[in-house]
Amino acid sequence: MAINKNHEFEELNGVKCAIVEKNVSQERTDFLNDLLKLNKYDVVVVASPPAKALPSKAPAEGAVIEQAPVPPVTFTVGVTDVTFNPINAIFGRLLKTKEGRVVTLAYWQQKETIAHDEIPYFENKA
Repeated sequence: MAINKNHEFEELNGVKCAIVEKNVSQERTDFLNDLLKLNKYDVVVVASPPAKALPSKAPAEGAVIEQAPVPPVTFTVGVTDVTFNPINAIFGRLLKTKEGRVVTLAYWQQKETIAHDEIPYFENKA
């Protein structure tokens, strides 16, 4: 059990892991996997369990039964270093891109394709 919600860990594929993100898409999984491996972390990815369905009432006689939508396939991404905390890694400037730049929050969230970190946040007057 985690001390707080920002530092979760659990067993993935029989290995105790710090959880990076849960319920992420395949594209996000690929991005995180590449970034974390570049930074020398051992990454473990498992399929997230499907969401629990709410119990439904029995259909009335003669009613058309609709197919339930298929939930998207999502993944849980973890690293074997149980001391890893994504928030500390980003704001502590511990992660680098393949170009050698510091990973910013916008880059981590995939809002930017290049990590722009020339001006420290505390000096930004914008």
